Amino acid sequence: MERKYPNLSKPIKLGNVYFKNRMFGAPMGGTDITADCTVGPMSTAFYEYRAKGGAASVTVSELVVHPKTEGSHMYHLDLHTPGSLSSFTYTADAIRRHGAIASVELSHSGQYSGTYLTDKDKKEGLAQWGPSNGTRPDGREVKELTQDLIDEIVEAYGEKAALAKKAGFEMVMVHGGHGWLINQFLSPYFNKRTDKYGGSLENRVRFAQEVLDSVRKAVGEGFPIEFRMSGSELFDGGYDLNEGIKIAKLIEDKIDLLHVSAGTYQRGFGVTHPSMFLPHGSNVYLAEAIKKHVKVPVATLGGLNDPQMMEDIIASGKADVVEMARALLADPELPKKVVTNKDDLIVRCLRCYTCMAERAQTATRRCTVNPIIGRELNNMEILPAAVKKKVLVVGGGPGGLQAAYTAARRGHEVILCEKNDEVGGILIGEQAIPFKYEMYQLGVTLGKLCESVGVDIRLNTPVTKELAETINANAIIVAAGSEPFLPPIKGLDGENVILINNYHHEKEKVTDKVIVLGGGLAGCEVAIHFAREGKQVKLVEMNSELSPDANVRHRPLLLAEIEKSGIEVYKNHKALEVNVNGVVCSNKENETVLIEGTSVVCALGQRARRDIVDELWNSAPIVSQIGDCVKVSTITTAVYQGHHAAMDV
Repeated sequence: MERKYPNLSKPIKLGNVYFKNRMFGAPMGGTDITADCTVGPMSTAFYEYRAKGGAASVTVSELVVHPKTEGSHMYHLDLHTPGSLSSFTYTADAIRRHGAIASVELSHSGQYSGTYLTDKDKKEGLAQWGPSNGTRPDGREVKELTQDLIDEIVEAYGEKAALAKKAGFEMVMVHGGHGWLINQFLSPYFNKRTDKYGGSLENRVRFAQEVLDSVRKAVGEGFPIEFRMSGSELFDGGYDLNEGIKIAKLIEDKIDLLHVSAGTYQRGFGVTHPSMFLPHGSNVYLAEAIKKHVKVPVATLGGLNDPQMMEDIIASGKADVVEMARALLADPELPKKVVTNKDDLIVRCLRCYTCMAERAQTATRRCTVNPIIGRELNNMEILPAAVKKKVLVVGGGPGGLQAAYTAARRGHEVILCEKNDEVGGILIGEQAIPFKYEMYQLGVTLGKLCESVGVDIRLNTPVTKELAETINANAIIVAAGSEPFLPPIKGLDGENVILINNYHHEKEKVTDKVIVLGGGLAGCEVAIHFAREGKQVKLVEMNSELSPDANVRHRPLLLAEIEKSGIEVYKNHKALEVNVNGVVCSNKENETVLIEGTSVVCALGQRARRDIVDELWNSAPIVSQIGDCVKVSTITTAVYQGHHAAMDV
């Protein structure tokens, strides 16, 4: 067989262990960490899901090596807690039985202990330990680790590595990046010690070297050790790429794979986990630069989800391995699709941060485009239906497409009717915004997946009650979506006004002086797009806050992007009239003001298309309603509801 991506599909040997391809599952924290910090069954399934999808390695994250000085509610591994060793053993076995190598990330947060505590008040009672005395940005005191405690922690890394090996893990990753403890020792910003661990670079690397020596002694020769580091801390006062290269050279003889990431968690979340506002592969340059100076294999990561880009990274020698976290949530079968030349069916990560926001808010996981993530044990396996039925899906947006795909996979005869000339629904318009293009691709890919399982897709076919009765389906799933909300503002139908839903058809109508009316998520993102095009942008919002509908991970980056883009923001401004000169508003002081501009993009939200639901409610024995036609919400909601509506038929 001729592989379309031969370098990505090629095995690699690290230590004495063979990995079946060059696509590794990067660390991502589990979901049901028990009160005793063992791996819950849902987390085991969470990691197994990626192993089943064809990843060469899956890394369980994060194992706290020294709970005495690290009080975070993450995984612990010991011999005295009931279920501790066995939970790791079951997890390693679940990963390995699919041909993937099970790895575990050995971690210590140092002065950021308690970051993932569900009970945030408990942070106040935790001792924060770091390389040096000091005060965290949030005011918490940091105590300098004594030599005795350093020795304990170094020994603990080895002890946990040995237990991981005993549990069946065949590789360990030592977390030395992102502002955690080892990184704190490496960093001149955090490390102000004057003993053998501080000052010169050689001294600052000493702790990492001692940890790696401890791990190697515990696991023996030939057992792969992966070291995760930030190639550069990417902030003033931290170490830069030149020092990152020197660090790599000082530790390479102690490891089998050098995993090069970027930044620090506290000072660059959107860089360490690249947001949609950054190019894909924005951190690859760090691995590429370091690889030129070391002999050990190098892994890279950071917003990677395109097989051709990843193939080029390996083929050109920028790295030896590519690692993915979010991309393998969106589509755990990405590696399998790559090696079988089915890359056109990959459901791509949107870099929307739903997965990370959900963990921060509810200590669970969810993915916008994959309804199974975080619910792997909730009867999510798609099995053939006992009785095959005819299913009519009304609407070809993300929810309708997901419903059709799931229903067809269960063996039902599925007809999907879409009133437009292409599928995708509200996502069709995203093709005009480069950093949101993957949302448009989602509709295209879901359409291809539906075709691959035999869904009868009928375009340019609005569904009336008469048509539904002619089709005579056993079940109807109404996914009619939403339509623009247009309040009674004078002039909103003017020639200089473009509905955001139609922007992809009317791009040429947007002038260089544009007003975006509506500061929700859609309005903010299109405003950023216009600013990137060099336009003068004014963003008008009637409320006091921008984009309250954005998730807790995406919103801070969105607001920062607006600020640095030079967009003029008018909050507490209610639009009264649109005219050829701009938008007349009433401000917070009830004064009438004119915001000048030559074109207006209307992004005032959506409203549910309830008329379709009402018309079809008695057109089949079973009628389900999903997505925006129920209540205007998110892609996440539409996809999740679509999947389950199909599972219930």
